[in-house]
Amino acid sequence: MKLVIQIPCLNEEQTLPQTLRDLPKSLPGIDEIEVLVVDDGSTDRTAEVARAAGARVLSLGTNRGLGRAFSHGLEAALAMGADIVVNTDADNQYVAADMAKLIQPILDGRADIVVGCRPIEDHPEFSAMKKLLQRLGSWVLRLISRTTVRDAASGYRAYSKEACRRLFVYTSFSYCMETLIQAGNTGMRVASVDIRVNPRTRPSRLFRSIPEYLWKSGSTIVSMFIHYRPSRFFGLLTVLCFAAAVILGARFIYLVYLVDDPASHRTYVPSLILLSILAINGGLFAALAVIAELMRAQRRLTEEALYQLRKAAAREPENPPKPEGLQSVTQGLVERD
Repeated sequence: MKLVIQIPCLNEEQTLPQTLRDLPKSLPGIDEIEVLVVDDGSTDRTAEVARAAGARVLSLGTNRGLGRAFSHGLEAALAMGADIVVNTDADNQYVAADMAKLIQPILDGRADIVVGCRPIEDHPEFSAMKKLLQRLGSWVLRLISRTTVRDAASGYRAYSKEACRRLFVYTSFSYCMETLIQAGNTGMRVASVDIRVNPRTRPSRLFRSIPEYLWKSGSTIVSMFIHYRPSRFFGLLTVLCFAAAVILGARFIYLVYLVDDPASHRTYVPSLILLSILAINGGLFAALAVIAELMRAQRRLTEEALYQLRKAAAREPENPPKPEGLQSVTQGLVERD
């Protein structure tokens, strides 16, 4: 049983050494542990620091975003023969000693993905507003993803080999929400465990302010909702448009046939124009719902084909890539981006 600890990095020369030192050297149920640092276009000595500590380095060349770095890291980890992949942050936010607890549900065969849930309510560095937003965001994610994870934004996660083969990340901002939505809507088993956190070593680089985080997270949630449940999204818009059109039509009939008020005659034309616009939009949204469902079916077939390709690649004779060979492992993926 091989574990690959994946660490996406962007200019982490200062924080990475302590993160690597804290990683466990052995874990119950694990025969081999390797560390993979995904260098997402760093301009400092991140790659040199990682190699000096004995980690393998996958250099993406340019900054592609956390979501892309995570996805390329999964591909490289599978090529390294990983049975379990643990993703953690380079800023040493999460307590590495909790990794045994994180991977246990996968070792027991009870989960495909395990999320380490931070103590949100007792987190001394979270403001009251941030705690509220974390609770609200996780609640929305639970509704959309059909999972029970309490901390949807946590990046401390463990993935089984099967989950790594099944996951396809489409956004570049962050993989946290997208992979949960994808897992919940494709039947993967998602579990969560309580983990501890270390004192903050630097500000977040994913966003510079709360409004920016809300915008990026909200747009990702809406995008993934359309991606995985398009008929519900466009169906809701269809119902709203047709309902508004029916209300305007009922109002028009009421004013024309039941209330003979000359003062209301000037509203007839604008009401009929708005009714027509709403009815046309409702029809367009209904058509989009059908088209989106057809595209969803096509995407499922494509993802299944890619999944089978990953399985077939794993059945080839095993020749674990050398550290410098990891660049070629992902070169094809980088070019397809």
